[in-house]
Amino acid sequence: SDQFAGMKIENDNKEVTDILIDLIRRETHGFSMSFAHTLVGQLSTSVGLINNPQRSAGFKVLKAPDVPSVLVELGYLSNSKDEAQLLSADWRGKAAQSITNAVALFAAAKAGTGTGG
Repeated sequence: SDQFAGMKIENDNKEVTDILIDLIRRETHGFSMSFAHTLVGQLSTSVGLINNPQRSAGFKVLKAPDVPSVLVELGYLSNSKDEAQLLSADWRGKAAQSITNAVALFAAAKAGTGTGG
């Protein structure tokens, strides 16, 4: 047997295992999208964001089937305005606090729904 997302999975029924893994992936994707929405909301109140800041990417690190994930891209060093912001301790502090707030809000919301955290 194997373990997946904290569950012991028996290898004797591949079809059931595949269905369970798919359900976990769908739930995790929903959590990722929810957290991304919360994160964008928090960042937009303190730092400037591009148009359509919530996008998707197929990076392997974002595809863990049982761990919600987001990619935070705050600027490009090749852009002088972005570079100035990234070098500003005040701006970095605001961005970090926004990310912290988003994590706390997301965790509190998950705890309130009984889905674990």
